[in-house]
This record gives sequence, structure tokens and C-alpha cells, in this order.
Amino acid sequence: MSTSTGGAVGGTDATSGGTYTPAPGAAPLARMIAAQTAFETKLLLRNGEQLLLTVIIPSLLLVLFSTVDVVDTGEGKAVDFLAPGVLALAVMSTAFTGQAIATGFERRYGVLKRLAVSPLPRWALMTAKTLSVLVTEALQVVLLTVIAFGLGWSPRGNPLAVLLLLVLGTAAFSGLGLLMAGTLKAEATLAAANLVFLLLLVGGGVIVPLDRFPDAARAVLELLPISALSGGLRDALQHGAGMDWGGVGVLAVWAVLGLGAAGRLFRWE
Repeated sequence: MSTSTGGAVGGTDATSGGTYTPAPGAAPLARMIAAQTAFETKLLLRNGEQLLLTVIIPSLLLVLFSTVDVVDTGEGKAVDFLAPGVLALAVMSTAFTGQAIATGFERRYGVLKRLAVSPLPRWALMTAKTLSVLVTEALQVVLLTVIAFGLGWSPRGNPLAVLLLLVLGTAAFSGLGLLMAGTLKAEATLAAANLVFLLLLVGGGVIVPLDRFPDAARAVLELLPISALSGGLRDALQHGAGMDWGGVGVLAVWAVLGLGAAGRLFRWE
């Protein structure tokens, strides 16, 4: 004679709210952002083109211009002038150029459209992408610092000032990159992001000192986020100055405008 199981499944009563009871609903927001951040970081680090842009090019520029007398960087060792500028370039290449191109093609191929129907809010996606950029930049800073030390770099200054400038620079460039990727077609984003990268590499105080430009042009160039970031890092790391509040202000304005516009105008498809 058999006994009734009373609806038990695997030894657990199906009506008792045991371990097999489903719990539909979205995960906590913090967990969603963390998962998306990890996913975005893995994608970025696996992309060969992104690694070329974010790691190889800044490293080559640092080594080349520090060892070959091509550009007059003023008094002192060339690497002392170049290292802060290349750190700023690394931030721009990851937060702006690389992120804009990757996000633009994600939008074109429908990846963002699928994310749009998930519980992940638009601002949370942008937060995850920005956090992914910060993780990648931390790796860049470590690598470039090791290379610069090998070339005889002697940094000075307040580490907190350097950290604040890097974070604000990341926010500014990330907002601008997401704004471009969320409003332009992928092909236009690819062309525009690379063009801006080249123009700011030359005119942003990364390799060529801004005092080499005419006064009128210099006044405009100093308002660019790359100039504020490279100048602020150079003041701290090369000259041992305190907080560059002018550069901090410029970066903060770009960050607010860029992230605000991206959050408002970003289109999923």
C-alpha cells in the first residue's frame, strides 16, 4: 500500500513555500550594476582594437617621445612632462574614444535595444559603463606608471589631487562618449571619436606644451577637458603643486554637461 505524497516534490512540500518556490522580480539595483560592470569590463579587455587604443598607443607614445628628442618639452627630463599628459590621454582613450565606439556599435547591433527591455535603467547602464572604464583605467595607470619609472620619471605632488582629477576626467569623457554613441550612427561615431582623439592628442597639451600655441588659441584650448586634465596632472606630478582648482572646475562642468546630456538624449536604438 502506498502513501500519498501530498504534493511533495523532491521531499519538499510544493505548497509550503520551500526551496523550490520561485521568486520572480528584478535583482537589487546594486547587484544589477555590479553584474553589468563586470560584463562590460570583460568585453573591453577582450577587444584587441580597444587594447590597441587604450594600452599600446599611450605606452608607445610615452616611450617614443621620452627617448627621442622630437618635441621641446622645456627644462628637465622629457618623461617628467610627458607622463602626466599620457595618463590624461589614457583616460580619454578609454572613457571617450573606446567607450563611444563600442557603445555605438552595441546600439547598432541591437544590444542596447535588448537591454532596454530589461529591468536595468538607462542611468544604471551608464553607471556600469563608467565603473568599467574606471577599472580599466586603474590597470592603465599601473602599466604606464611602471613604464615611466623605467624611463626615469620622478613624480611629485598630492596623490589625492591626482585621484580627483582622474575621476573627474573619467566622468567628463565618459559622458561625452556616451552622448556621442547614443545620438549618432555607429559609423559617424567611429569617425568622429577617432578624429577627436587625434585632434586632442595634438592640441590638448598631451605631447606639445600649450605655450607653443598662439595666445588666442591657447585660451580656447585650456577650456577643453583634455587640457584641464593633462595640465592639472602635470602641475601636481611634475611641479608638485597643490590642487588645480581651475582644472577641477573645468572638468566638473564638462562632467555635469556631458553626463546630463547623455542621460537625457541617449537613445537605445
